[in-house]
Amino acid sequence: MTKSFFDKLCCPFDKAELSIQIFTEKENNVIHEGLITCPTCKRLYPIIHGVPIMIPDAYREAQLEKPFFIKWNDKLSLEAKASLMLEE
Repeated sequence: MTKSFFDKLCCPFDKAELSIQIFTEKENNVIHEGLITCPTCKRLYPIIHGVPIMIPDAYREAQLEKPFFIKWNDKLSLEAKASLMLEE
């Protein structure tokens, strides 16, 4: 996912402007892993292998996303960690 693509995104649930934490990038400024957050509804959207996971909550599988959150736990913002605690 490129930074210019991120600039076009909004939260699919409340249409709010999103924030991003970039963990790894590939050549040409392609975001490989990172975390998109919605400051309004507090939803977290991981970017895994360049793909933002922004599907409805009912279709998300926590077990598939769990390794991502464990891997990047030390880089997560306090807000993101608080959202994860609320989801458990």
